[in-house]
Amino acid sequence: MKILVCISQVPDTSTKIVLKDNNTAINNQGVTYVINPYDEWYALIRSLELKESGVATDVHLITVGKPDTEPVIRKALALGGDEAIRIDADSNDAYETASYIAEYAKSIGYDLILCGKESIDYNNGAVGAMLAELLDTDYIGFASSIQTDGNSAVVKREIEGGEEIDTCHLPVVISCQKGVAQARIPNMRGIMAARTRPLKVITPSLVKAVTEIISYEMPPAKAGIRLVNAEDMDELVALLHSEAKVI
Repeated sequence: MKILVCISQVPDTSTKIVLKDNNTAINNQGVTYVINPYDEWYALIRSLELKESGVATDVHLITVGKPDTEPVIRKALALGGDEAIRIDADSNDAYETASYIAEYAKSIGYDLILCGKESIDYNNGAVGAMLAELLDTDYIGFASSIQTDGNSAVVKREIEGGEEIDTCHLPVVISCQKGVAQARIPNMRGIMAARTRPLKVITPSLVKAVTEIISYEMPPAKAGIRLVNAEDMDELVALLHSEAKVI
């Protein structure tokens, strides 16, 4: 079984985001980028578990981005991927990204394609479903457990008020979330080996984006807190009624 894992680069959650160009772009100066946690902790690690159990033979990693994304894909290699592919394009459009990945995936023929349920920067959660449509394969989203049996996959996923278990034939595209795998960190041997391993760079066909970011807006600043004397319940009740408006 050949597995393809989609890797995206996102800002670290501790990074302070600064906008530029009249709020139409993000200032990358000083921003720390990491592997999207849903891609790393769940999609990638589950693929490695499947390989370690003897189910999968190859785990390939793919990302869409310019050379500045190479440290992120190499970290994924350090965790245990067999081959890394960078699609040489810069896009924040889900359809464009899915089209680039689908073009490459068709040329190889993967049995299982895994991705995180969403990226933590744009939170679209759309690439997986679009990728499945472009590849004309089944899609299962928000998987919390993935098992494979020969030419089929058994997937547990969360639904409103409970869980459901789906089964489908391979190939299939699955987006992953918490529960599907146990997080791990790369060891020093893997890190050193990933630095010199070849990275395949692909020039994609031209795809026209279907969405465009017009501008960004920072969330409003948090209001300050107001302290109330624990003995003055009348003031607390009055504030909850007149200002917070919760009673």
